[in-house]
This record gives sequence, C-alpha cells and structure tokens, in this order.
Amino acid sequence: MSSQLLIDAARTLSARVAPLRFAAPVTHVYNPLEYAWAPHEEYLRRFGDGPKRVVFVGMNPGPFGMVQIGVPFGEIAAARDWMKITAPVGRPALETTARPIEGWACTRSEVSGKRLWSLFAERFGTAEAFFEDHLVANYCPLAFFEGRRNLTPDKLPAAEQTPLLAACDTHLRELIGATGAEWVVGIGAWAEQRARAACAGMPLRFGRVLHPSPASPAANRGWSEAATRQLVELGIWR
Repeated sequence: MSSQLLIDAARTLSARVAPLRFAAPVTHVYNPLEYAWAPHEEYLRRFGDGPKRVVFVGMNPGPFGMVQIGVPFGEIAAARDWMKITAPVGRPALETTARPIEGWACTRSEVSGKRLWSLFAERFGTAEAFFEDHLVANYCPLAFFEGRRNLTPDKLPAAEQTPLLAACDTHLRELIGATGAEWVVGIGAWAEQRARAACAGMPLRFGRVLHPSPASPAANRGWSEAATRQLVELGIWR
C-alpha cells in the first residue's frame, strides 16, 4: 500500500529536518509534520493509496494553509469540505504571536490553495476522482518566519539550505518512487527545479505550472485558465 509508504517517508522527513537550525533573520521555524501530523497523515492515508500518474510539488507550507492544518496548499474549506479531513491540530513548541496556529479555526484564506483546489474541484468534481490519478505534495515541510514575514527556503543561506535540500531531495525520491508517478509538475519554477535535481535519473517527465500566489501578477490575471492551458500543452490533461 503506497499510502503507508508515504506516511513512513513523511515521518522520516520530519525527523531528518527537526534537528536543523536556522540563524537570523529567521525567528521561528514551524514543522506542520509535527504539530499538525494527524491531518497530514489523514490526507496521505485517504488519498495517497495506489499509483499516481501526476504528482504536483509545491515549495513549502503557506502561513494560512499547511502551516495551519498540515495539508499541502491547505485552504481550510477545501480540506474540510471537499477532502473531508477533520483530524485535530496541535501547537508548535515555539510559536510566535505574529503567526499563531489556529488550526481549523483559522479564518484567513490561503489564496494559493484556494486557487489550486478550486481548479481541481471544478475539473474533477470529487476529491476521490482527482486523487485517483494525482497527488499534491510540498518539497520542503518547514515554514520560516521573520516575525510576521514568510521566508521561503530558496532565500536561506547556502550553508543552511544544503542539509535541508538533501533531506527534502531524499524524501521526494521516496514519495515519487512510492507513487510510481509518470509526471512531476512543479507548482512554480523553484519547485520544478528542485524536483528535476532530486529525481534526476528516474524515469519521469517534468513540467511546471504558474504558481497561484497572489504575489504573482500573472496568477492574478486568471490562474486557473493559465494552469489548465499549461497542463493541456504538456499533454497531462486533455
């Protein structure tokens, strides 16, 4: 059962990144695979079983998505109402009041996740229909904050990136191997670049879709249409 392989791989990844330390300007590091493990495990157990033709790979958890509930690109409504995930969320050991963990009570929208899951819901109808052939994962499980500000892993110093990327590369290879994926699609350029580096030599095809972040002017001009067009041009969707 590939879902158990994915769960075991995620536990191992969490253990590998837990000892890593990050200097200023990083003030807090959140690992949702620890305090939000229960919903993450529920996500993998419900939707990770069986072979997947396509694995979408994001960069790292967003502050109002996976950071809150442990589900990749975890827009609360999509995870709760579409995926029917309900497992409880704990709290990080070192939490900043600037970025509190509210779990399922979080009222802020993870815009990237809302755009992503809305497209999949519109195209496939049910979560079960989407996940029959697809999976969504994040390359890096950690979220980094400078006070309120979200810091992405590509902005870390090289010396801090090296052990982190090594752990994430290993996990991604394990995840892709467990799913038997044909395609790995980066959600954004950095995720695609890391996927290509991590999975070099594996019998895979790689692609990319525009990142759905509201910080992207192109995404704000019609992300769903742009991403659909890219996936059709790649030959992944009809």
